[in-house]
Amino acid sequence: MGDILSGLLALGDPKLLLLIVATTLAGTVIGVLPGLNATTGAALMLPFTLTMDPISATVVLATIYGSATFAGSITAILINTPGTSASATTCLDGYPLALRGEAGRALGVATIASTFGGLVSIVFLFVAAPLMARLAYDFGPPEYFALTLFGLSMLATIGGGSAVKNLIAGAFGVLLATIGVDLLTGVERYTFGTHALYDGIGFVPVMIGIFGIAELLRQSTQLDTERRLIAMRAVKLPSWADIRRIRTTVLRSTGIGTFIGVLPAEGATIASMISYNEARRWSPNRDNFGNGEIEGIAASEAANNSAIGGSLVPTLALGIPGSPTAAIILAGLLTQGLQPGPMLFAEQGEFLGVIFAALLVANLLFIAVGLGGAPIFARITTIPVRILWPLVFLFSIVGAYAIRQSQVDVIIALAFGVIGHLMIRHGFSVVSLAIGLVLGAMVEQRLGQSVAMFRGEWWMLFTRPIALTFFALTLLALFGAPTTNLIRKITRKEIAS
Repeated sequence: MGDILSGLLALGDPKLLLLIVATTLAGTVIGVLPGLNATTGAALMLPFTLTMDPISATVVLATIYGSATFAGSITAILINTPGTSASATTCLDGYPLALRGEAGRALGVATIASTFGGLVSIVFLFVAAPLMARLAYDFGPPEYFALTLFGLSMLATIGGGSAVKNLIAGAFGVLLATIGVDLLTGVERYTFGTHALYDGIGFVPVMIGIFGIAELLRQSTQLDTERRLIAMRAVKLPSWADIRRIRTTVLRSTGIGTFIGVLPAEGATIASMISYNEARRWSPNRDNFGNGEIEGIAASEAANNSAIGGSLVPTLALGIPGSPTAAIILAGLLTQGLQPGPMLFAEQGEFLGVIFAALLVANLLFIAVGLGGAPIFARITTIPVRILWPLVFLFSIVGAYAIRQSQVDVIIALAFGVIGHLMIRHGFSVVSLAIGLVLGAMVEQRLGQSVAMFRGEWWMLFTRPIALTFFALTLLALFGAPTTNLIRKITRKEIAS
């Protein structure tokens, strides 16, 4: 309770409060622009947070995350184009409602469901993160190595694409993390005599490249796309009949979204898809899904916003990102010199309280933005792509250069823009690369500390019960599904014969 009060008192600082309001509006603009999303927005904002204090920097990135995810519903409903991938399922029922002249009703349902899901997940974040961090007091280097390895194993399931390609992309990210001087041995690796690489490849230019510039290159193939904006007079609050109809769906989807958010490397997109499918499965109106069913909108929006608080729990408590955007927030913390985990809460006592209060205010602002500003923000979608993306490119280059005033960082951002574009075209996950880069440095450092701790007897890692549990979970994550499928095939053949 004391942390909540200290967080609310910290919001008495006009600068921090103004920062939350400005970032919420900026995140909303990012969310309504087709092609941009919370991950891209956080990546573009990351270099500009380096001059801030750790609390302000985390508030900016977390608020961008929440507001951009919420704003994706505006374009999903009005122009059938999700502002973020987490709102893709909102299109299925939101746009048909808008075509029937009920855009205001659809946006009202989306706003209420999003706000409720976000508020519940923030409460969960405040309660669960310290508890998880307390459990981490029993963790030493071997346990953290096993945990980080488990986080890397989850890359196989990101985005629903090829598990092999996801793991290859993640391994590439881990390889990038080895560039620079090894802190344990002092040996230079893959620097090729370039002084700018002695400290390794920075998180920021890589994030800008694979999420910002790569998306620009992808969008350049859609310059002639025309979007029809449906006219709307005003957003309407859901009627009591609508609330009674969606209440069970919102509660179920909030629970699913929060749970999915906690899982390493999952996030809002997967949460919204699972929740939408579950809502259709259990709804008495399942035949109306896809034709303008408000339960479908409520399921998608409650889930994708509740996943935000859930994804920040393992990010802050353990240093394992719960989503792609959480990986960028983690990169921001590390760049600020903060190590997530129990010491973060011990040394930064008011940290979680301020983050909690800031996200609370941001979610309440969603109501004002959704109910009062949706028609205004929707008009931003009419900005021609030929104007929008050159501005994004300029923003990306300035952001990459501003970190260390280094031309090498600009070259890295451009190079990874091309690499990211090629990866996307050929089915490789750039999210896996990003998380591999962030976790790669951790897994190498923890392994080195563990081996030194056991005086070179690395097999002693398997004598630690907690570490052994995470090793088992890693094997299950990597080989559980293939083994199950193999057993099913063998069983079917035996039955057929």
